[in-house]
Amino acid sequence: MNDLSSVPGFLEVIERHDERTIVVALSQLVEAATYLRDEGGFNFLSDISAVDYLGWGENGVSGYIGTATGRDLNTPMTQGYQVVPLAKPKRFAMNYHLLALQERPERLRLQAWADEGEAVPSVIRVWPTADFHEREAFDMMGIAIHGHPNLKRILLDDDWEGHPLRKDYPVGGEPVRFSEER
Repeated sequence: MNDLSSVPGFLEVIERHDERTIVVALSQLVEAATYLRDEGGFNFLSDISAVDYLGWGENGVSGYIGTATGRDLNTPMTQGYQVVPLAKPKRFAMNYHLLALQERPERLRLQAWADEGEAVPSVIRVWPTADFHEREAFDMMGIAIHGHPNLKRILLDDDWEGHPLRKDYPVGGEPVRFSEER
C-alpha cells in the first residue's frame, strides 16, 4: 500500500530503519485499522506494543540511535547525555504491528498516541487477536482500553498495585525472608 494519506485519522508517515509507520489520531484508530485491513490487505495483527515515553525529550533523559542490526556502539548514548531524544506528542505510544499476508507480504506499524488517563479504543472487532495484547497493555502499562470485552489483569495478580512497565513505577524489590528468620 503506497498512499497511506487516505487512511482515516492520518497524521503522518514515518520511514526509518527500513520500517514504515503510519501515525493516526487516537479518536479514529478503529476506523484506520478497519481501512488498513479491508483496503490495504493488512489482515494479520502480529503484536501490540505499548511504550511509555515519560519525560522523553526533557533534560536528564538520554537516548541512543538504534540501527537494523542493533545499537550503534560507536555512537555516544546515555553517558553524558550526548544524544537527547526529541519530545513525543503524548506519554504513551500504542504500536500495532501489521502484516499483509499476500504473494508479496508487506509490514506496517500503525501508531496512535495517548496521554495519562486517556482510553485507547479496542481493535478486537477488527483483529480478534488483539484481545490478549490489549490486556497486556492494560496490565503492564495501565492503559485503559475502551470497548474491550474482558479488560482485566492477565499477567499480574488482581490485587497487584501499579503497572511495572511504566517509567514511574518504583524500582525496588520485595523483602526476602530467610528460613532462619521467624
